[in-house]
Order: sequence, then structure tokens, then C-alpha cells
Amino acid sequence: MEQLYNSVSFKISKLVTRTYSTSFSIAVSFLDHEMQNAIYSIYGFVRFADEIVDSFENCDKKQLLEKFEKDYYEAFNNSVSLNPILHAFQHVVKKYKIPDEFIQAFLSSMKVDLYKNEFRNKEEIDAYIYGSADVVGLMCLKVFTNGNEELFSELKFPAMKLGSAFQKVNFLRDLKNDMENLDRQYFPDVRKDNFNESIKNDIIQDIQNDFSLSFIGIKRLPNNAKLPVLIAFIYYKQLLKKIKYTPAKKLLNTRIRVSDSQKILLLVKAFLTCKFRLV
Repeated sequence: MEQLYNSVSFKISKLVTRTYSTSFSIAVSFLDHEMQNAIYSIYGFVRFADEIVDSFENCDKKQLLEKFEKDYYEAFNNSVSLNPILHAFQHVVKKYKIPDEFIQAFLSSMKVDLYKNEFRNKEEIDAYIYGSADVVGLMCLKVFTNGNEELFSELKFPAMKLGSAFQKVNFLRDLKNDMENLDRQYFPDVRKDNFNESIKNDIIQDIQNDFSLSFIGIKRLPNNAKLPVLIAFIYYKQLLKKIKYTPAKKLLNTRIRVSDSQKILLLVKAFLTCKFRLV
């Protein structure tokens, strides 16, 4: 019966991933079954924590996040939880030896979202991005390298850069929602009244540098993990390209997305790139 509950927990993590992010779940589907379960579980954990700080406006978010953290550690210590997301995640943490410092860094950034609305300098936003995105990439890298600590150390920096690039693209894509609905300003000195092409292009150049540094790591990933990561990489590069050619003022009033037909083409591009060993 325990195996059945484990299976249900992983399936619920998969359902959460597919419901919240079609693009990410498509990429994950190209992993083998065991890795799929692990990445879905990581996504489920970070998604639920993020949902606490971004939603539930009529609830005590601080209390909810503290309970979520407490419940996770109880799940980890007892090797079981009636919260299927936490049950699956604690299994993955133990199996792939994900350091607790990654989990604490992530939760710390989530706590920042509860009280901080504006990041005033590069140091503050870099610290936030490390916890909200970089360590999530490192958790996934723990799964991809599967105990090979030498390879993990080699790919750690590129994985962090990829996490940073993804997060900054999300920030640009979600400017309208972050400013209007969540009252958050992630990019230092970016406001509705001063956001222009020059500021936008400076941010895009920074993201492109992150992508360039991360690509080195993608080329060195194990073959069974390379295609899914490349799919996500190509998707986010296309999203950034669309943002680049969208006027700055329009970004403040709309959410840029990649169409389903474009996603299919990008998927084919990633597949052929791997098939012909161009990466």
C-alpha cells in the first residue's frame, strides 16, 4: 500500500506541473520515468510555496508558508506526509541528496515576497534570484547528475546562470501583473513612469549573457537530461526574443507568450539539435 501512495503522490505532482506549466511539463516528459517523477516533485514543491505568496489574499500568508515549511520537515523526518506534494518531494530530497541549504535558500526568497515590494540594487535582486530560481536549477541538477558530485560541481555555475536567465525572463514577461496585482518591483529602478527601450535593452543584454554562460553546461549534461533542458532553453530564448521586439510601454500592459504552433516548432528544433549532436 505504501508503494501505491507513493505512486499517487508522484502523479499529483505531475498533475500540478501540467496544470500550471504546459511548456515545462512537455520538456520534462522527455526524461525517463524516474527522472520525470523527481522533477515533477521539485516543481510541485516550489509551485505550492510560490502559490502561497502570490495567491490566497484573504489568508494569513505568513502562517501558511510557515506551516508549509514545518510540514515539509515533518515529512522529511518521518518519511511520510498526508500532503502528497510534500511526501513526493521528501522522497526526492533523500534519493538525490539535495542539500537542505538549497531548500532553505528557496524558502527564504519566498518569505521575502511576503514583505518586500521593491529591490533597490543588484545585490538584493541577485540574492532573491539565487533563492527563487538558481537553487531550483541546482535541485534539478542533483537529479540529472544522480550522485556524480564531480559533474555536479562542474555544472553548478551554468545551472545557476540558466535559473537566473529563466527568472529574469519571467520578470520581464510578468511586469504588468507584478506591478499592478502583486505590487512588486523586481528590477531595481524600473517603474511604470520610467521604463523605456534603453532600460529594457540593458536587462535583455544581461539575460543574454546568462544564457550564453548557461549553454556551456547544457552541452555537458548527461545525454538522458540534455534534450529536456535544451527544450526549455530554446523556449525561453524565443520568449526573450519576442520581448525584445515588443515596445517597452506595451510590456507594461500585456503578457507576452509563445504560441502553441511556435512551441511545436521549437520542440522539433531542440529534438533535431540533439539528434544530430549539435549540442
